[in-house]
Amino acid sequence: MTKFRTLDDLGDVTGKVALVRVDLNLPMQDGAVTDDTRIRAALPTINELAGKGAKVLLLAHFGRPKGARNSEQSLSMVIGAVAEVLGREVMFCPEIAGSVVAQTIGILRAGDVAVLENTRFWPGEEANDPALAKAIAANGDFYVNDAFSAAHRAHATTEGLAHLLPAYAGRSMQAELEALEKALGNPQRPVAAVVGGAKVSSKLDVLKHLVTQVDHLIIGGGMANTFLAAKGVDVGKSLCEHELAPQCWKS
Repeated sequence: MTKFRTLDDLGDVTGKVALVRVDLNLPMQDGAVTDDTRIRAALPTINELAGKGAKVLLLAHFGRPKGARNSEQSLSMVIGAVAEVLGREVMFCPEIAGSVVAQTIGILRAGDVAVLENTRFWPGEEANDPALAKAIAANGDFYVNDAFSAAHRAHATTEGLAHLLPAYAGRSMQAELEALEKALGNPQRPVAAVVGGAKVSSKLDVLKHLVTQVDHLIIGGGMANTFLAAKGVDVGKSLCEHELAPQCWKS
């Protein structure tokens, strides 16, 4: 496996700005977070950086706003849950780049944490726009990716920033990559991979790679319906990307 840098490779970060990509795409009901598992997954990284005196800015997406602001998909909705899990006050910034973010950084003390707005409010996020990545990077000193669940998408905050700032894997990302190395690098056979998720379209390339690496590939979640449909099974109104059935059949 390619060597990657972790938080162990950081020097003195006191007062420096850490742009940390996390997964805050949390399930909600009646305006309240119903499952804080993803926040807890990022907890070790956030606490370690804050404990070392960095100013921690959390970058994340929330839902699929399609490049437009939507109050119901603002990350301000999850601030309370993030603060509760962290056990500390968390500041919210309604932007991801520019002077408003710079002002937020000026207010933060060493060890403080802020959540920036939903990155997908900006069309350049999903397009991996170099200009947007550059604008976001302008306010940071280094970048940490701790969002393994979003790392298969080459977006501005998952891929673009890594080319512009010193980049490191967070503790959750590190654990996932090390687990993958054990499973796929030089594993003890036989190896079975279980992959779930809603959409085949976002994981087809991953599946094509996995099928060459493992002895058994088990598809679960909503995307299993697309494979069933490819085999002629009537999946009714269940979630299914029928247009991808031919590719799934070939796979």
